Amino acid sequence: MGKVFVAARDVKAGRFIDARFNLQDRDWGKQAFHSGHIQGAIYWDLELDLSDMTKSEGRHPMPSKEQLQHLFEQSGLNYDDSIYIYDQGGAPFAARAWWMLKYANFPNVYIVNGGIEALKEAGISLTVEESKYDVTDLVLDWNDAIYSNSADVKNIVDGVQKALLLDARSNERYIGKNEPIDKVAGHIPTAENFDWEQLKQGSELHANEQLLEKFNRDEEIVVYCGSGVTASPLYAILADSGYENLKLYVGSYSDWITQYEVETGENK
Repeated sequence: MGKVFVAARDVKAGRFIDARFNLQDRDWGKQAFHSGHIQGAIYWDLELDLSDMTKSEGRHPMPSKEQLQHLFEQSGLNYDDSIYIYDQGGAPFAARAWWMLKYANFPNVYIVNGGIEALKEAGISLTVEESKYDVTDLVLDWNDAIYSNSADVKNIVDGVQKALLLDARSNERYIGKNEPIDKVAGHIPTAENFDWEQLKQGSELHANEQLLEKFNRDEEIVVYCGSGVTASPLYAILADSGYENLKLYVGSYSDWITQYEVETGENK
């Protein structure tokens, strides 16, 4: 999948997408955008744009291809644009937007490591003016190979398909010791655990030896979390580190528990 993360100092001319969000304050990201954003940026909201909250497949359900294409076209994106996505830094939201664009096979999409503060430090100016772009007409070649649904994951659990399930939540949630959000505690059977927050280095995200030594580059890895959001940065870091056989279970644990059994404790 090639390079995913870019340092703010290496950002070239292109399109900017502001993906700032706060799961505890759903209006914060939009308000932050209006208070000041990178010149030329457009705002994508996690729940209004990058999820279809009318669906029941988890807490942040996957939008349809038609919804995503409409978003991309209304945003004035062209297939060959260089697209730079930022959030507040050390957060999962830019990675969520990045994954959606890679699902549509946009070739030149990057996450700005360090978020908006890194861009400001690199001398890129902010504005409160909103940019308008002409609507585009896209012909997209969807990359279904990076997407998993609950049926795909059930095949892995049942041994029908060989792949590693990777849970990006905290270990406490993974083992079922503490579950602050979902009604059922535990993890998808057979899954291993790597807390995505271990990737944080200040406001940036970076791979570490523990991640790279633990998981084999040759095996298929399906990443999930609670609702498909915090799995995105773990997926992105793996992709940036040269892992090519990756999928994201967008519905994630909050979707799985509506149909199937779970396990608790460490994976045997």
